[in-house]
Amino acid sequence: MSQTVLAYAGFAMIIVFMYLIMSKRMSAMNALVLIPIVVALALGFHDAKFGKMMMDGVRKVAPTGIMICFAILFFGTMIDAGMFDPIIEKILKAVHGDPLKVCIGTAALATAISLDGDGSTTYLVTCTAMFGVHRRIGINPLILPSLAVLENSVMNIIPWGGPTGRVLASLSIEAKDVFVPMVPGMVLGTLFVFGLAYYWGKKERARIGVIDFTHDGSHSAVSEDPEAEKLRRPEKFWINIALTSVLLVALMVELMPLAILFIIGTALALMINYTTKEQQARVVANGANAMPVVSLIFAAGVFMGIMDGTKMIESMSKMIISWIPVEMGPHFPLITSLISLPGTFFMTNDAFYFGVLPVLTKAAAEYGIPAYEMGRAALIGQGMHLLSPLVPSTYLLVGLGKVEFGDLQKFAILPGICISLIWLATALLMGNIRI
Repeated sequence: MSQTVLAYAGFAMIIVFMYLIMSKRMSAMNALVLIPIVVALALGFHDAKFGKMMMDGVRKVAPTGIMICFAILFFGTMIDAGMFDPIIEKILKAVHGDPLKVCIGTAALATAISLDGDGSTTYLVTCTAMFGVHRRIGINPLILPSLAVLENSVMNIIPWGGPTGRVLASLSIEAKDVFVPMVPGMVLGTLFVFGLAYYWGKKERARIGVIDFTHDGSHSAVSEDPEAEKLRRPEKFWINIALTSVLLVALMVELMPLAILFIIGTALALMINYTTKEQQARVVANGANAMPVVSLIFAAGVFMGIMDGTKMIESMSKMIISWIPVEMGPHFPLITSLISLPGTFFMTNDAFYFGVLPVLTKAAAEYGIPAYEMGRAALIGQGMHLLSPLVPSTYLLVGLGKVEFGDLQKFAILPGICISLIWLATALLMGNIRI
């Protein structure tokens, strides 16, 4: 099978996938599993190794799937126990039912949580804390996950985040040479997200007005479900806060693998708040919320396993490189920054930063362009990367936000591109990458 055919098949597969889920002709899970299988079979991959490709992909996402499963169980237990009720109550009082203030507060929370460099943690904390407020006021359900994913896109390029770490490893360069020049762009990117929060919040204020809440010190503003009230454990509030804080710190310092930390945290949360019989009921109830998300994660593993096993990813990398004319060599940083936008969307970060970037950097060296400048350019495309169907944590986000993946893409993809363009303009104006 020629690399050209494989490359075009890979690009076509992702485009078809996006079309089908954005037009709602297929569910995301079915599309992730069935489309790559059909394409691979059409390409002639139907031997014994075909199943192994998919299983390899599933193995790669297994730690993420396990982590997300137990993370949902943990935070679901904390929601049941009412740990977030006082927080939501205080937010409701502070914002006075004003959608504008809620949106800005959401962006601020996402900014703070994103400092740990992990998208899953950002989505779990931000959506868990703010979901009730957004729904209570009646804000467009796409705004919460959009603000979370866009701000996480900005903060994701901190040195301990995934993309920058891959760039540093693939090019063997120092963080100070790549990250520090990106800081002004990150600041402007964050301001852009806050500007979006203001704009969307103002539109929602005009649509639904400022909601007048009555606060009498009870939890009625948060939940009016008698069954939910029976699960509340207000007397355990501070021990739950302590447990959650310890867990988040452990996640940030990577004390253990994330999946293990959440498994331990879930066991402790259930034991602290409920009897053995009640614990089983909470696992069943919250497990129902976890399954749609976890199933998407493993379906994405099938998708990525086929793309990797059939060499579609590798062929796509080489095709991207072949598109650059030799005479454009002196402009490699600008070209790389432009390529990184679709490159990190249609490919995984591993494929782009370990496959495409080193080849581009080696070619750029012939024109005296340093590796650190190519590293900066390669990060420009991260503004849109987290909206790619190849990013497992985004499936967690749509699950927590209770929105469709395609709807989130349509709503947030243009702002994501704008973040990358802001970074590019800032880097060019400051001379951090050459034209």
